[in-house]
Amino acid sequence: MTEYVKINTENGIGTIEFFHPQSNSLPGHILAELASTITKAGKDDNIKVIILKSAGERAFCAGASFDELVAIDTPENGKKFFSGFANVINAARKCPKFIIGRVQGKAVGGGVGMASATDYCFATKFASAKLSELAIGIGPFVVGPAVKRKIGTSAFSAMTINATKWFDAEWAREKGLYTEIFDSAEQMDIEVAKLATTLSNFNPEAMEGLKKVMWQGTDHWDTLLMERALSSGTLVLSDFTRNAIAKFKKT
Repeated sequence: MTEYVKINTENGIGTIEFFHPQSNSLPGHILAELASTITKAGKDDNIKVIILKSAGERAFCAGASFDELVAIDTPENGKKFFSGFANVINAARKCPKFIIGRVQGKAVGGGVGMASATDYCFATKFASAKLSELAIGIGPFVVGPAVKRKIGTSAFSAMTINATKWFDAEWAREKGLYTEIFDSAEQMDIEVAKLATTLSNFNPEAMEGLKKVMWQGTDHWDTLLMERALSSGTLVLSDFTRNAIAKFKKT
């Protein structure tokens, strides 16, 4: 099955779905499509609320594409790749519509950042989360501000430092990454649909105003996340990271 980003609009609800055969990892073109699709949905008067989801059962998003990470050969190319994550987070942040996250399975790195960029996030009990960047010699620099805003400095530090640990869905709910967790995707989808339907009938101007309030203090992220992208893009060129990624790809 070929990777894709698609949007379906029905009854005021815009559902954005992405897929990649490698556990929904995120190569550059998928990141670009996601950012563009979120931005367009935000401007579409027929859409009152957005659902962000991935295809498949037990993997929400595996984060950065290792194939593209190993292909980075200059700091500039590294910045370009990691800026893809910055663009998705900033698109979600600036989108005037509430974004409901639907996390059916594990989230790693950029996947945790994507969940953090939603405004209300549902998950299943299988949605463990991990910030694995340090384990391959880089760090969650780009997604960090979004994750830290969502779960706080202490929990973000724990995930960042213990980079090989899967933090379970209940822990993630307690820290605020997820708002509600369910035993199955079927149960989750019922509640996602309920909330989306309810919000689609609310005052769009009120929701836009509330979204601005909720994201207050993040206007500098346009600059900050690009600076962070350069940091990651430079570190990924180190011998440590090259060797670490090679080992991960063999496992």
